[in-house]
Amino acid sequence: MTLRTRIAAVAGVSVALAVGAVAVGLYVAIRTDLRGEVDKGLRERARPFAQPPPGGGANSGEVGGAEGPGPQPLFGGEPPPAGPGLGGGAGGRGEGGLPSSVQPAPFGGASGYVQFVAADGVVRVPGGQGAAPVKIPTTAQDRVIARRGSGSALSDRTVRGMKLRVLTQGIGARGAVMVARPLGEVDSELNRLVLILAIVGAVGIALAAGLGALVARVALAPVRRFTARTETLTEESALRGNASLDLSRRLEVEGSDELGRLAESFNRTLDALERSMDSQRRLVADAGHELRTPIASLRANIQVLGEAQRLPAAEQESLRADIVGELDELTALVADVVELARGTSSEGRQADDVRLDAIVAAAIEKATRRGGVRFEQRLEPTVVTGQAERIDRAVGNLLENACKWSPDGGLVEVVLQDGVLSVRDHGPGFDERDVPHVFDRFYRADGARGLPGSGLGLAIVRQAAEACGGYAEASNAEGGGALLRVSFGPRAGFSASGV
Repeated sequence: MTLRTRIAAVAGVSVALAVGAVAVGLYVAIRTDLRGEVDKGLRERARPFAQPPPGGGANSGEVGGAEGPGPQPLFGGEPPPAGPGLGGGAGGRGEGGLPSSVQPAPFGGASGYVQFVAADGVVRVPGGQGAAPVKIPTTAQDRVIARRGSGSALSDRTVRGMKLRVLTQGIGARGAVMVARPLGEVDSELNRLVLILAIVGAVGIALAAGLGALVARVALAPVRRFTARTETLTEESALRGNASLDLSRRLEVEGSDELGRLAESFNRTLDALERSMDSQRRLVADAGHELRTPIASLRANIQVLGEAQRLPAAEQESLRADIVGELDELTALVADVVELARGTSSEGRQADDVRLDAIVAAAIEKATRRGGVRFEQRLEPTVVTGQAERIDRAVGNLLENACKWSPDGGLVEVVLQDGVLSVRDHGPGFDERDVPHVFDRFYRADGARGLPGSGLGLAIVRQAAEACGGYAEASNAEGGGALLRVSFGPRAGFSASGV
C-alpha cells in the first residue's frame, strides 16, 4: 500500500468514525427526545385518573374529575348520574370506585389506551375505547404498584403484534391505572432517521475519501518530486554502467518546511558521502603510489638474491638486510593504510575510560630506551574515553615524529594539562606553507622526503583524536621547533585512587 493510499484511507476512516459517532449521538438524542415526549404524554393522560374522586371516598364521586361540586364528564359524553351506587353502564362507576368508561382525550390533549388494575390484581378495561376492548397483560411490577396504590413504572410491551409504551401509576386505594401508547409512529420516524443518517454518512465518507485522496495527492506532490529526484541519481549512474551514486547532483530546496529540511539533510548526507568517497579514493590512490616504491625495490632485490651465489658474502648479507628492512617498511605502511581506512569508526569495539597520562608515560619510557633524544615530561592525571590501542598508537606517532626531527641529544618536551597533550621538539620546525597540511595523509614536507616514513603517522594521530571527539593542531613553537597539540576528547571522571 502506497503512502498516498494510506493517507486517503486514514482520512476516510477518520471521517467515517466521526460521522458514525455523530450519527449515533444524533440518533440517541432524537430517540430519547421522541420517547421522552411519549412518556410525557402518558403521564399527562394518567394524571386525571390519579386524582382522588370528589367526596374523598374510594367509592363516592367521580374519578379524574376536577375539584368542585357535581360530577364531571370525564368518563363519557354526558355527565354520569349523581349519587352512590352507580352501575356499570356508560358514564357510570364500576366496582372499587373505578370508572366503567372513559372519554377520549380533549382536543390537543394527550391520548392513550387506559385500563385499571384493582388492588386485588383484577384488570378492568373501561368502555369508550373501541368496540372490542383489549386487556394489556400485567406484570408482577404492575400488580405490586396496584396493591400499594403508589409508584409508577414505564415499560415497552408488545400486545397482538403492536409495540406499546406503557405507564403504570398508582391511584391510591383503588389500585393503579395503566396508560399505553403505540410506538409505531416513533419507530417509523427513527427508522427514517436511520436511513437518512446512513445515506448522509455514506455520502460524507465517500466525499471524505475523495477529498482525502486529493489532499494526499497535493500534499505528497513534493515528496513525489523528491523521490523522483533521488531515483534519478541512481538511474543515471546505472545507465553509465556505474552502480555508485552521482554525488555531484543535489536536490533543490524549496521552502523551509519539513520537506525542505529533509532535502537539506539529504544534501548534507550527499556532501558527507562525497567527501568520504573522495577521501577513500585519495587514500587508495596515494597508498598505491606509496606501495610502488617498496614493492619495486623488493622485486629488484629478490631478483638480485636469485643470483646471490655470484655476490660476496658481505653483499649477500647487506641484500638480505635491505629486503627485511623494506618488508618492515611495507608492513608498517600497510598497517597505517588499514588504520586510516577505519576512519573514526570504532568497528564495534566499545570505548572505555583510558588513563591518558599512563599511556603517555609508557610511550616516553619506550622512546627513551631507543635513545637519541632526551624527554622532559609534565603529566597531569587525565582520563579520557576511547580505545586504548588507538590512543597508544597516536601518542607513539607523536613522540616518533618529535624524535625524527630532533637533533642528536635534543630535548623533547611533553606536557599533559587540562586534557591536552602537547609535544614540542627543538628541530627546524614547520615551513609556514606546510602547517595546514601537517596532518594530511601521505603529505611530506620537502625536508622530510629523504627521511624514513610514509607521511601517515600524523594523519593517524588526527584520526584517533577525532574518533574520541577531540582535535589535533600544529604550529611552530616560540624559540624554534615544532609544537603539536592533541586532545582526545573531554576528560572523564578521575579520582586519586584510580579509575
